[in-house]
Amino acid sequence: MILRAFIVENSGCASYLFGCPSNHVFGVVDPHPDHVRAYFEAAERAGGQIHQVFDTHVHADHPSAARELAEIAGAELRLPEGAPVGFDFEPLRDGERVELGNTKIDVLSTPGHVWEHACLLVTDEARGGDPWLVFSGDTLFVNSVGRPDLHGSERELAGELHRSLGERLMALPDWVELYPGHVGGSACGAGISPNPFSTIGYERRNNELATEPDRERFVERLLAEMEPPPPEFAEIYERNRSG
Repeated sequence: MILRAFIVENSGCASYLFGCPSNHVFGVVDPHPDHVRAYFEAAERAGGQIHQVFDTHVHADHPSAARELAEIAGAELRLPEGAPVGFDFEPLRDGERVELGNTKIDVLSTPGHVWEHACLLVTDEARGGDPWLVFSGDTLFVNSVGRPDLHGSERELAGELHRSLGERLMALPDWVELYPGHVGGSACGAGISPNPFSTIGYERRNNELATEPDRERFVERLLAEMEPPPPEFAEIYERNRSG
């Protein structure tokens, strides 16, 4: 399997190209407009083509390049089932397995940052049958978690985030590598580490919010730590919904 990370330094947005070079099929996770050409160049250097384009959720902090990239590449556009958008896509369903050659992606529904959010658990069957990494979108960051206050119902969403963390992500094996949708400098979480990548085991030992066992304490602490969202987030979200 190949894995390439693309980071927008001024906003902390992270996206990824990954997939199976032996079968020449790749996917892109949470594509950003600044890197559209770079995704194609990286795929070409690795000897393959982009077949799947994933948005883990409808973004509010940056324009999504998912539709553009999928159209140019002739790839399948994937968003979480029920994503509130005004265009067609192939839904990511909880428990579904997506195949990119020897690279297998298991879909984990993880509401909390927004209602419709999916994390992608990736296994490289050329190496073994155990999961290798998870693309966590805006659910789990290095040293932080996603904010639940962008679309109303913040206490209910925060409670769902607590469940998604405890039952889905923090229940993964320690060795699973963590590749989040944002790194330090992003307004999508409080106190995100400038270190872009981690493991589930390290976050289990060191990420206090992600491992808070009490739901109400988690909700109170998370909401207290949130700065007001940037005013442009609402407009960006609506643009991404309409495409």
